[in-house]
Amino acid sequence: MHCTITAATADKLTTNFGLGLVASGRMTGFQSQSRTRMNLKQHLDQRISQALSALTGQSDCVAMVAYSKSAQFGDYQANGVMALAKKLGKNPRELGQLLAQQLQLDDIVSKIEVAGPGFINLFVKPEFLSERLNKLNHAQLVAPAAQPQTVVIDYSSPNLAKEMHVGHLRGTIIGDAIARTFDYLGHRLIRHNHFGDWGTQFGMLITYMQDLGNSTELGTHLADLEQFYRAAKQRFDAEPDFAERARANVVKLQSGDADCLAMWQRFIQVSITHCQQLYDLLNITLTANDVVPESFYNNRLQAVMDTLIVKGLLKESDGAQCVFLDEFKTKEGEPLPVIVQKTGGGFLYATTDLAAIRYRCAELGAQRVLYVVDARQSLHFQQVFKVAQLAGFAKPECSLEHLSYGTMMGKDGKPFKTRSGDTIKLVDLCLESIERARELVSSKNPDLSTEQCAVIARAVGIGAVKYADLSKNRNSDYMFDWDTMLSFEGNTAPYLLYAYARIRSIFRKAELDTEANYVINVEAAEEKALALKLLQFTESVETLADECLPNQLCLYLYELSGLFMKFYECCPVLKAEGTVQQSRLGLCQLTALTLKQGLELLGITTLEQM
Repeated sequence: MHCTITAATADKLTTNFGLGLVASGRMTGFQSQSRTRMNLKQHLDQRISQALSALTGQSDCVAMVAYSKSAQFGDYQANGVMALAKKLGKNPRELGQLLAQQLQLDDIVSKIEVAGPGFINLFVKPEFLSERLNKLNHAQLVAPAAQPQTVVIDYSSPNLAKEMHVGHLRGTIIGDAIARTFDYLGHRLIRHNHFGDWGTQFGMLITYMQDLGNSTELGTHLADLEQFYRAAKQRFDAEPDFAERARANVVKLQSGDADCLAMWQRFIQVSITHCQQLYDLLNITLTANDVVPESFYNNRLQAVMDTLIVKGLLKESDGAQCVFLDEFKTKEGEPLPVIVQKTGGGFLYATTDLAAIRYRCAELGAQRVLYVVDARQSLHFQQVFKVAQLAGFAKPECSLEHLSYGTMMGKDGKPFKTRSGDTIKLVDLCLESIERARELVSSKNPDLSTEQCAVIARAVGIGAVKYADLSKNRNSDYMFDWDTMLSFEGNTAPYLLYAYARIRSIFRKAELDTEANYVINVEAAEEKALALKLLQFTESVETLADECLPNQLCLYLYELSGLFMKFYECCPVLKAEGTVQQSRLGLCQLTALTLKQGLELLGITTLEQM
């Protein structure tokens, strides 16, 4: 459909925006939109999209507002004119110019210009930035979600047969950063730690415990789960009688045998204690109350099978019960089955995951279910999600999302292991990072007391491990490098922790109140750049909740720190006087608060001095 832009249409558009109204009659002033918790980028996108619709008569116009890549092109840029002009057979620059003439954004921008073939460059008013920053709630920099959702997030999920190793690191810290963000935004967040506590390996461990009896050797072995597991596995592989008894104990365990259940429970408690110690060391928000293990779903598995039968989804294949989906085939074009019950009646991970989806959606009322699990499980989750939808376990309005992540690699480009090729215990990695940080901090500040050095070393060491991971796109593999992650330069935790501590030192050295109400009045270019970035914290946090990519928040915090350093170099703070000094102290105060809150969302503890 081609549309003629008439003078009457243009006049109507000008009148409506001049009154703060759109064609539908809803208010569009920034203050009124705060009721729907729109951030500035979303707000600009909506107003310009509506202006394009009123101008062209098209109902589906999209402004495509994005950050400008350079200050000379403004602060935001609307890029949707070109695609719309092509659709309408119009000259994009002419359409852009007409839009720029009619747009009424005087409450937000000081200048609108058309560049190139129709880019709309928007320059935000310093007065607007000052007003918005002065109204920020320091206790809650980002407004809570207007429509909170029930979100279940499944992350960490270690196997309780062994101690946590580096392979558990990414899923644990990525999941925790995402969970913290949903919590911060006021959603009803339910953490689920889907422990592996059921299956053949537990029959093996129970049998080993039976043979040890209640000797002191049992307690010693249980204290080192890795040693315990290896010893049991060696006997399982080498001794047919042991293996036979272990398989028999699996059946007894799953049938509810009291003795097997008691030994299983003892092992589970020791395992959970090990995990919790690591969570505490890593500043992870998971607790024992969040453990919802495989065994929790044991009495829900038959209901899954019954529903699949009623829905006509099950087919027998070589004695196994399977669901065949048209979307999934082998390279040869053969149907790829989702096996939900093995020959002989045993259930699989797919069955448990289907029961979990049914529980989370039907009983917990989840609107989003997030699975932070490595990328190797992508096919599994695609299949399970599809079966769950066909079976009605997940309603159409419930979003099932696999938040995949890549592998942590060593400098040799292979999965990170010890020099001997063994899997690295996660606790050993954490302790080594703290020790390396202690040596680094001691060399930079030898006057620190032992106690001060220990506190700083723990924050820097743990923060460095977490940030090195979180700052990378979770979908990619990344190389683990001690030197890079502990550097005080570049996009690292030590750099950001130092930036925060440096700002706090401004107030401490001048004996100023960090909680005072400093009135901000943005004037200099460096002040404006910093002020605009501070206002974009909301956009960064809400994007993290939408896309579940913590690296975007990391990049924001790194860029914020860089802009603060430029501001601090070009705009004297303590040497300034009167209202100028007050304003710049306010920018320092908000930068510190934003860095602290952003790092807290990543699970990183800040330091008042380093």
